[in-house]
Amino acid sequence: MIALMLALGSSLAYGCADFLGGLGARKAHVLRTVMIAAPASLAVELLLWPFLGASFSAGALGWGAASGIASAAAFALLYRTLAIGPMNVLSPVTALVSAVLPVAVGLLQGEHLGAAGLVGLPLALVAVILVSAGHGAGSARPSRTALLSAFGAGGAIALQLVFLHQAPSDTGVAPLIIGRAVSSAVILAAAGLMYRRLGSERPAYAMSTAAGVLDSMANLLFLLAARSGDLTVVAVITALYPAGTVLLARSVLAERIRRGQLVGLGTAVVAVSLLALA
Repeated sequence: MIALMLALGSSLAYGCADFLGGLGARKAHVLRTVMIAAPASLAVELLLWPFLGASFSAGALGWGAASGIASAAAFALLYRTLAIGPMNVLSPVTALVSAVLPVAVGLLQGEHLGAAGLVGLPLALVAVILVSAGHGAGSARPSRTALLSAFGAGGAIALQLVFLHQAPSDTGVAPLIIGRAVSSAVILAAAGLMYRRLGSERPAYAMSTAAGVLDSMANLLFLLAARSGDLTVVAVITALYPAGTVLLARSVLAERIRRGQLVGLGTAVVAVSLLALA
């Protein structure tokens, strides 16, 4: 139950971070937003170090660095995917892949689910698709390049979660610190190489910083959830992050929630209840 609640918190934090990051990216080039969000996220993890501890063992360094590289790749592939479109097809693909791969890893590592879990897990995957589905049922079919980018983005997100899960459980926040330091370095290097293409618009500093802080908290909650529960359950619950984005868009931007998304939110509630029983 503790792992489930932590995973729900992680999902909500990821959804809020995506919402704020998306708003920030409307005001300036996305790399300008990420250049602020990533260091802000690293600063939060460094502040948590004295309270939660950090052991920079070989396992923490290796798995943390791997998660950082996957995180940087996820940023690049996700925004490329959404730029190509159509979002209402590609967003569910990305969310589903990011959930399925950790589930497969968990099952291969010997995790087992009870009867309620065997029903709740597929329901949660269905909820991921419904909640993350965008507007417009009549959108054009995605190209092969767009689909490959969507699978790549989902795979990169999944690898980031799996790598964090593989880090030794007695290393505190060391994997998060290493991962964020590596991803920040990669992002800043990419921004330096593309500096002339970033435009002159000033980024939304407050929203970008808040997105980074929330992303850091989401990573921390996922790490704690994965250390206290099964990856198969934690990864799927975390992948429900589009629900937070949808609800914020409804309350802040007055965007209409589609009927399918409402069904997805209801399905998510049922799935989480079944997984809690499992």
